[in-house]
Amino acid sequence: MSHIDFDQPVNRENTHAVKLDAREAVFGRADVLPVWVADMDFAAPQAVTDALSERARHPVYGYTMFPDSLYGAMRDWFRQRHQWSFQREWVLMAPGVVPSLNAACMAYTHLGDEVIIQPPVYPPFFSSVRQTGRQVLENPLLAEKQEDGSLYYRMNLAHLEQCAARPQAKMLVLCSPHNPIGRVWSEAELTAVLDICRRHNLVLLSDEIHCDLVFSDSHRHHMLAALARPDDQLITAIAPSKTFNIPGLGLSAMVIANSGLRQKMADVLESFHMPQSNPFSVTGFEAGYRHGGPWLDQLMDYLQANRDFVVNQVAQRLPGIKVSAPEGTYLMWLDCRALGLDDTGLKRWFVEQAGVGMNLGVSFGANGSGFMRLNIGCPRATLEQVVERIQAALGTRQ
Repeated sequence: MSHIDFDQPVNRENTHAVKLDAREAVFGRADVLPVWVADMDFAAPQAVTDALSERARHPVYGYTMFPDSLYGAMRDWFRQRHQWSFQREWVLMAPGVVPSLNAACMAYTHLGDEVIIQPPVYPPFFSSVRQTGRQVLENPLLAEKQEDGSLYYRMNLAHLEQCAARPQAKMLVLCSPHNPIGRVWSEAELTAVLDICRRHNLVLLSDEIHCDLVFSDSHRHHMLAALARPDDQLITAIAPSKTFNIPGLGLSAMVIANSGLRQKMADVLESFHMPQSNPFSVTGFEAGYRHGGPWLDQLMDYLQANRDFVVNQVAQRLPGIKVSAPEGTYLMWLDCRALGLDDTGLKRWFVEQAGVGMNLGVSFGANGSGFMRLNIGCPRATLEQVVERIQAALGTRQ
């Protein structure tokens, strides 16, 4: 495969992209550098674009089935990339991982039941529980300070055991790799989580949408299902959306080996007619898994260089801000607490003084207060501008 120039900017203006065209609504001004929403500013693999163009040339866009070739491409990908094999009949298609979270709450819990999450974590983990009438039960991650002042997060397994033992606790939703802190959980950590769920009869949904975005100098990603037993109450949520930058196509899958668990989920999906898709979602999904590997390999080299650039620049040029190198994802978790601003003031400072649009950390949970989430899935030049703007804004605080 020829070299891909990820430094080449792609103009996304006026494409109805949330990341760009919603800036004024979210930040109050349309000229902030957009490094917030978790999609990338890179063109999708050419194979995906070619497949979509070919499908578009057929002029009928009717109701569309999920072909055997789609399941085959997905199974091949996970067998080759993650040494995880699963059967075709274990797979349920869904219109995205977030709808799957809501569906899981409805399928496996009742009104008033508790669902365990591990903040700071992706905001829909909170909303999917609350919007379905369930209760959030927080098992906050532990933040350990490193020699350079940055933080390294671990699971609080002892507290997780206490949460799981509560009579109303029925389900745990795991983020693996973790958004926003970028941890790639170790085999020992994941095995401990499985043991806790078995002891307390918890259903476990593992959101592994970032599983392909792991840096070469970090731990290997372990698919939780590859460590599980056949009778474990486990749902694995996967999608090519983050891997190949196609989240707008809106298609994901759940792999559920447990037949009873799978039927409960199927019943919920059918009740909302959710398994239906569209021809472009099907085409993009299959093309990514079938042909996107070489593109992903180059992407990860570029993202790792972006990550290292940000770590270096923050340490050298941005006093009052700390960051540790994530093990996976294209998201970085900036510790801005030393700036001495409350969360409202922190967001306003980044927008009004620095002109940078990031996600406010407190939206990921109370223990995200004082943090900001930075999306590094963009050309290096954008990150250079981000650093320059923040450095200049810090200079005015001297």
